[in-house]
Amino acid sequence: MADGSLLSAQLKIAGRLDARFFALLEALQQTGSINRAARTAGLSYKGAWLLLETACNLANEPLLETATGGAGGGGTRLTEAALGLLRAWQQIEAEHLEFVRAQETRLAQLPALHGLLRRMSMKTSARNQFAGTVTEVHVGPVSAQVTIALKAGGEITATMTSAAARRLKLKKGKEALALIKASAIVLVTDFAGWQLSARNQLAGSVSRVERGAVSSLVVLTLPGGAAITATVTNEGVEALGLEVGTPATAVFKAYAVMVAAQP
Repeated sequence: MADGSLLSAQLKIAGRLDARFFALLEALQQTGSINRAARTAGLSYKGAWLLLETACNLANEPLLETATGGAGGGGTRLTEAALGLLRAWQQIEAEHLEFVRAQETRLAQLPALHGLLRRMSMKTSARNQFAGTVTEVHVGPVSAQVTIALKAGGEITATMTSAAARRLKLKKGKEALALIKASAIVLVTDFAGWQLSARNQLAGSVSRVERGAVSSLVVLTLPGGAAITATVTNEGVEALGLEVGTPATAVFKAYAVMVAAQP
């Protein structure tokens, strides 16, 4: 599938023969050598033989033949049965790809679902990902400040370079993702009358504590149902008395927020 595709499906014949096997067959037809074909298909020599042996055992007739000398030289070649199987695969694969693309076109006509899948398809190491809509953008000579209203309620403010804000084409009403690493979040259970300079403060209650050898992952559920995860040392968990139901506030600086947006 092409990069950026939201739909993918693995095609197999007889429940076992997939794209790897047919890439091997195609390379074998071109090179006449199992060793070279394996390298071309990105397989080990042993792995290539295992695939070929499995297919040959499943087939009712031979798929490979060995040529010894002659005008075409020696080596391993595909039998007519194997060539027919390869041609059938190529035709089925083309029709399969056309079908998937047609379904993705239909998906694009469902904006809510399409947007959800776009957001879910992003791969990032940041544990916290919040979808929202840009409500404010203030661009200065060097830095920019962006406020995102979260779909689950509340808002997050991010600071970035002005160049980054322009590159992302951020403006009011544009959909965006706010990404925050769990290690960038501080949990506060009692402000004791103090006010913090950190712009982002999301109040909720502890819904889960995952203990590790040195640190724990603490999950807060926010009023709108969204969850935010922070990394806290085990000593910190004990000192703050963090357990399920404990009220707490996730605090993080605006510069700790990474913003993602479709061009």
